[in-house]
Amino acid sequence: MVKHIILWKLKEEYSREQADEIKLGIKEGLEGLKGQIPGLVDIRVYTEGLASSNMDLMLDSVFENEEALKNYATHPAHVAVADGKVRPHTVIRSCMDFEA
Repeated sequence: MVKHIILWKLKEEYSREQADEIKLGIKEGLEGLKGQIPGLVDIRVYTEGLASSNMDLMLDSVFENEEALKNYATHPAHVAVADGKVRPHTVIRSCMDFEA
């Protein structure tokens, strides 16, 4: 199994209400990919970090293998969510992929 963890920071220009709406859209979009992409075992997005957090969202996903992760990156359903709901609203993206 391969874990794919991403942390994002939203643009600072958003009000609290706008940020909450954007986070919900990202969560629904990414979690909605489950069952659509071969090799994607599990996918969850966390939007409510503690006050000590310095990032706004976390993606925690599991893939069958590294090849499945590579295919996910270019899968049209993932690209549509990334380009439509994530990239326009984020300024920082940190990623760690590893064998679990």
